[in-house]
Amino acid sequence: MAANMRLEIEAGEFGSNGRLPSEESLAEQYGVSRGTVRNALALLRANGLVTSRRGTRRVVLGTARTQSFQELLSFTAWARSQGEEPGARTIHNRVRPATVAEVEVLQLGAGDEITEVLRVRLLGRVPVMLERTVYPSRIGAAIGGLAPDPLSHTAVLDASGVVFADSEHTIDIVAADPTDAHTLGCAEGTGLLREIRRATDPAGVPLLWSEDRFLPGTVSFTVHNSAAVSSLARRRGRL
Repeated sequence: MAANMRLEIEAGEFGSNGRLPSEESLAEQYGVSRGTVRNALALLRANGLVTSRRGTRRVVLGTARTQSFQELLSFTAWARSQGEEPGARTIHNRVRPATVAEVEVLQLGAGDEITEVLRVRLLGRVPVMLERTVYPSRIGAAIGGLAPDPLSHTAVLDASGVVFADSEHTIDIVAADPTDAHTLGCAEGTGLLREIRRATDPAGVPLLWSEDRFLPGTVSFTVHNSAAVSSLARRRGRL
């Protein structure tokens, strides 16, 4: 059943972000019990083909959008490059003392404050990612004066003369916590794709530290490697 439904999803039978039939309808269509239907849907969800929102039928995710690390793109710019409609909803924007980890990563002084922003990001009005970002106070001042739901913080900072030159990315899987579950409409413990980003200016001064958590199947990442720019390859060439 899961294999047949996968073929139907890949053929576009339900459309992108379309809703699957109810469990009862699927059970009748395939001549199986609802328990079998749930098991098949669980397999599809594990493979990133469908997801679910509270109070609605399961939603077809289809092929995940791909984001490359070869260029620095904000979520808004990346979504538009994919032909998607980006959206944002701010949950909170507040100033607080930096934690020990934030002091180290953002190269702050003991007792310095940071601006913490928690936002849900949307594609086509569907929540796909929860963004937790902290900014040093010099950057946070520009963020703090924005309207409640700005589409892009990066565009505002660019206009203010802030230059994003480099970024580091760490990718892993993390279990959804209560905030993730409530905001993204998934169950607690659901595996979310996590991207931890640290961006710096041309002088190497940190501009932000962010943790983005994506629903399964909504995005994938690509990385391009080349021996031509490998420090190891260069050392070998000098031997």
